[in-house]
Amino acid sequence: MDYIWAPWRIDYILGKEKEPGCIFCVKPASSEDEENLIVHRADGAYTIMNKFPYNNGHVLVVPYRHVSDICLLTPEENSLLVQEVTRSIEVLRKVMNPDGFNIGINLGVVAGAGIAEHVHYHVVPRWNGDTNIMPVLADIRVIPQHLRETRQKLGEAFIRLFGDLSEKE
Repeated sequence: MDYIWAPWRIDYILGKEKEPGCIFCVKPASSEDEENLIVHRADGAYTIMNKFPYNNGHVLVVPYRHVSDICLLTPEENSLLVQEVTRSIEVLRKVMNPDGFNIGINLGVVAGAGIAEHVHYHVVPRWNGDTNIMPVLADIRVIPQHLRETRQKLGEAFIRLFGDLSEKE
């Protein structure tokens, strides 16, 4: 018998209490990027691992400004956000060699937004044949690599490819 090990999923499954405050505001305010699963910081936006991923390498690209809709961002903020999305795609291509991507935004709870108050892009790498019987029969997704290991590899690739683009304060 094969075993699937994904211990970070238990908080999601059990519906543990949510962290206080907006995680997309609290986490980048901290300097603990590894602990907070922040992969890369750039001007206007940052990339963070999805704590409950749909697929290995699933990242979120988040503007620093707390808004619920991309229409509330300035054209410059939207440009910086999309630039970070494209950097995330390039890094995921180099590190994980996916065959394609699902990229999108869920605006509002009814659209599937788990954190509707702070807009963010989902960047989900996809591989031919990555859909299997587990999601269909058991509503389970198998993530083959630990989030922290994936975060480390992606973070190193961001620095190699783009250097440090974080806002200097």
